[in-house]
Amino acid sequence: MATVPSQLSLFPAGPSPELPDGLIYREDYITGRDADGLLAAVDASPWRADLKRRVQHYGYKYDYKARQARIEDRIGPLPVFLERVAARLAREDVFSQTPDQVIVNEYLPGQGISAHIDCRPCFGDTIAILSLGSACVMRFAHRPSSRTVDLALRPLGLLTISGEARNEWTHAIPARQSDVIDGERHLRSRRVSLTFRTMRFE
Repeated sequence: MATVPSQLSLFPAGPSPELPDGLIYREDYITGRDADGLLAAVDASPWRADLKRRVQHYGYKYDYKARQARIEDRIGPLPVFLERVAARLAREDVFSQTPDQVIVNEYLPGQGISAHIDCRPCFGDTIAILSLGSACVMRFAHRPSSRTVDLALRPLGLLTISGEARNEWTHAIPARQSDVIDGERHLRSRRVSLTFRTMRFE
């Protein structure tokens, strides 16, 4: 599977924005059949509803109020359906070791997530996001330079965030009903993201 510069396929013709260093997008990282199996496994598992969107935590529970995950927040090993993906990510050197923490987020049309940088004391240097269901646009922002970059995330694709993009850029999903992708407006439907991380305890 080739890694392709995301802006070649996800932005309209013409000048493309320069992506932050450490941001890699892989289209069709999994098959549609794989996605169906993952969604079925996710929907057979219990959801948490303590946010505006539904979430599931695996490996370690993340405390949104404290903005951290601690060693005592361990839930247990990843379930088989997530362990298979985690093992592949390590095997293909997306991670230097097998991810041991996953958060599943469900986004319905109109839902998003505010600009943030994933917890640096508790999560490792790489974040990987697998998209299922609807496409959406994720916005990256570099506050010191006031730069912003919009990146379309399509279903089946894998986004890897590391380096400068991980540590110096926030990422967010604007809360709206539709996105403009390749110059065309796309209505959102249900999107489920699987975010893989490695825990780091200091």
